[in-house]
Amino acid sequence: MIKMLDMLGLVLVAIMSLGFVGLFQPTIEAGLSPLFWGCAGATLMIIFYRKIKRKQEES
Repeated sequence: MIKMLDMLGLVLVAIMSLGFVGLFQPTIEAGLSPLFWGCAGATLMIIFYRKIKRKQEES
């Protein structure tokens, strides 16, 4: 499951950066659009989830 979360995080970061530079320009505005913030939030949730799981495994 950790490998799947890693891959999902990489995909989200790639979509976030492509959306920020304006590759999806005809359908989604470039810059700090809802797509950017959605991907950033999902990536942060994955990071926090993995951190919590790692602490639980250590205990």
